[in-house]
Amino acid sequence: MIPSRRGALLDNDEIIQIFHAAVDAVDPRRLAGQALRLSGNQLVAGPQSYNLDEFPRIIVVGAGKAAAGMGQGVEDVLGARISAGLLILPRGVEASLQFLAQTHGGHPLPDEESERATRKILSLVEPGGERSLVLCLLSGGASAMLSSPAPGVSLADKQETTALLLRAGATIGELNAVRKHLSQVKGGRLAAAAFPAALLTLALSDVPGDRPDVIGSGPTGADRTTFADAWAVIGKYGLMTRIPGGVREFLERGRSGAESETLKPGDPRLAHSAFLVIGNNASALAGARTAADARGWSGEISAAPVQGEARIAAHSLAATALKTQAGLRRGEKRCLLSGGETTVRVRGKGRGGRNQELALAFALAIAGTRGIELLSAGTDGTDGFSDAAGAVVDGSTVDNAARLGLEAAAFLAANDSHSFFCELDRRSGMRHQLKTGPTGTNVMDLQVILVSPPPRGGNPTVNTQTVS
Repeated sequence: MIPSRRGALLDNDEIIQIFHAAVDAVDPRRLAGQALRLSGNQLVAGPQSYNLDEFPRIIVVGAGKAAAGMGQGVEDVLGARISAGLLILPRGVEASLQFLAQTHGGHPLPDEESERATRKILSLVEPGGERSLVLCLLSGGASAMLSSPAPGVSLADKQETTALLLRAGATIGELNAVRKHLSQVKGGRLAAAAFPAALLTLALSDVPGDRPDVIGSGPTGADRTTFADAWAVIGKYGLMTRIPGGVREFLERGRSGAESETLKPGDPRLAHSAFLVIGNNASALAGARTAADARGWSGEISAAPVQGEARIAAHSLAATALKTQAGLRRGEKRCLLSGGETTVRVRGKGRGGRNQELALAFALAIAGTRGIELLSAGTDGTDGFSDAAGAVVDGSTVDNAARLGLEAAAFLAANDSHSFFCELDRRSGMRHQLKTGPTGTNVMDLQVILVSPPPRGGNPTVNTQTVS
């Protein structure tokens, strides 16, 4: 359950309840259980149907922040029909599972446990023949937890490269293009290991567009990127001389054709592979809109995902909120809903995640405004390397902080949004940080903005120019 925000901005915590409803809408156990249906001895999953008389061996593998719940949903349907299986869960998460084994892996950086667990998964699927059915459960975090570096690339090399790209502000697609080309499991290689078994992937999407080649770095699908694309990402962020030598040499060999590419469309090893997205950011937003409407806030879902630099996205959201407020009639209330995944280009040495950075930039953009409140948080319950899911702000946040000796703009310039909200909560006795703990699901981030009419006389002019 999401904790109460006692002493926070809204007495009835409606903004928290709307976020909670969004997370509930992407409960992985329920979604996985709904995606699979047994009709006699026939297993139906979307357009796919499998006669289990032809597949006496059912193997279930998976990784990610929602793997525990997804595994429970699969057990609810298949039960003792499962022959064997292994799920890689986030550290600190334990699932009640009867037929599937579980272990843990690192996130956001892979670790030795990730590597050991991935080798076990490969050993489980590799004996599969034509009478085996492999179910692969993917969700956000799988890219780190499902990790087996390519020959000549050490785990430390991959960790360092991932960390460099994260700090540079690489998008998830860019990050995955590199990770896929440093892996023995990503970019369709898990499907290659399982071939000729039938392979069904159930995915809870944490990426814009729900692309199978991006979710979890695409271990079971065709890959659109190449070694040249991976090297271009390294070049874009000026990391050619900073990445480990083993990574640089492997990518250069790949560009020259000396290393095999990831699986491409039409590869025969993908002939028996099917992919089904069981939930995504849109699912969560729909749940949030239902909750908002039920509470008297007319819900509007943005068609465009929130992407790019967090502080720039914040100013776009602030401008939309102010424009919406200016058009409201007396008594009218609006809930603006959006989702996606921003990035943070680290300039300072502070602590924080993309949601807290977005919230702080939003607070600066609407400083002095009344009638607008924003919640930005990760549906997985985490934000960067902090212990918060995100933060809640309104037009009074910056002024209240200033009265307590905290300069919001200075914290933002140092990428220190987490420290800002920690100190603001400590000094004010209010809760601006949203701390949920791991939610067991992950469909990117959500922004909930509650907009009510401005007070009589209007609001003062506020700054919605981009913060550099």
